[in-house]
Amino acid sequence: MTIRRFLGISLLAVVAGCNQTDKPADLGVTSDPSGVQAAAQQQTQVAVIQGSCPQVFLRDGTAVLQRFGKGAKDDPQNLAYQVTLADTTRQCVMSNDQLVMTVVVQGRIVVGPAGASGTVTVPIRVSVMDGDTAHYSELVQFPVTIPADGSAGQFIFTQSNVSIPAGSGGFTKAYVGFEEGAAKKRKRN
Repeated sequence: MTIRRFLGISLLAVVAGCNQTDKPADLGVTSDPSGVQAAAQQQTQVAVIQGSCPQVFLRDGTAVLQRFGKGAKDDPQNLAYQVTLADTTRQCVMSNDQLVMTVVVQGRIVVGPAGASGTVTVPIRVSVMDGDTAHYSELVQFPVTIPADGSAGQFIFTQSNVSIPAGSGGFTKAYVGFEEGAAKKRKRN
């Protein structure tokens, strides 16, 4: 008899819970037009599954940048600093007829015997290729800080708004690397 009463009370509690009215916000329903605008905005910018987002690769021969002091080249005793790009990742969002990527690369800087602490600017190129077709290419002059204590420093390079046509071929790849070429000479005042 006690079990029947307990079951009966439990059943009443469940039924009473079903009759409770929920607030419209809890159900995702809204009466203001801004909710419609937010839903429309979400539909125009849809996150893309990582497998559909072009992979990021470090170009062969461009993941390490060495700068030497006093016009020397390839002399370890005159190495000012060495910068290395390592791990990469990306995120894509579909927006109308564009696929918009955010490319992120982790890097490291080490000061050499001829170097000193401070901030240096390194040329990093981000490009997106589909075979021989270039969809995007931009050179970024990125500031990197050499720690004052002479230890190695780490940095994160982020390039947002890398836009490529939606539905680009299945062979589309993003590449990141240091721009080749001679170091810019410092201006003297």
